[in-house]
Amino acid sequence: MISIVVLLEALALLTAAALYVYQLATGAPVTSFWGAVFTLGLLLAFSAWLFAVSHFLFRGYRWTRAAALVAQLFVLTIGFPTMTGGLALAGLAMVVPALAGIVLLFDKRVIAFASRTGGSRAAL
Repeated sequence: MISIVVLLEALALLTAAALYVYQLATGAPVTSFWGAVFTLGLLLAFSAWLFAVSHFLFRGYRWTRAAALVAQLFVLTIGFPTMTGGLALAGLAMVVPALAGIVLLFDKRVIAFASRTGGSRAAL
C-alpha cells in the first residue's frame, strides 16, 4: 500500500512537470529562463527518485523506508504553507497523502516486510 502512495506521488510530480513544460512552451512569463529549467530539472529528478523508491519499497529493500520518509517530510514542508497560504485544496492534496505515507511507513507489516534478513530474496 505504501508503495502505491509513493508511486502516486511520483506520478503527480511527473504531471506537474508536464504542466510546467506546457506553460513554458505557451509563453508563461518567467523571471529567469535558466531558473525555470532548473525547477523543471528538480521536478523530474524528484519524480524519478520517487519512482525508484516506490519500486524498491515494493520489493522490500530496507533503505526505501528512510527515502520515503524524507520524501514525505519534503512534501509536508511544501504542503502546509500552501494550505495556510490560501490554496487550501492544493495544500490538502499534498498534506493528506504525505501524512498517510508517514503512518503507513511505521506500520508493523511494512517494517517487517522491509526488514527481512532471510528468505528467497535478500533485503538490503
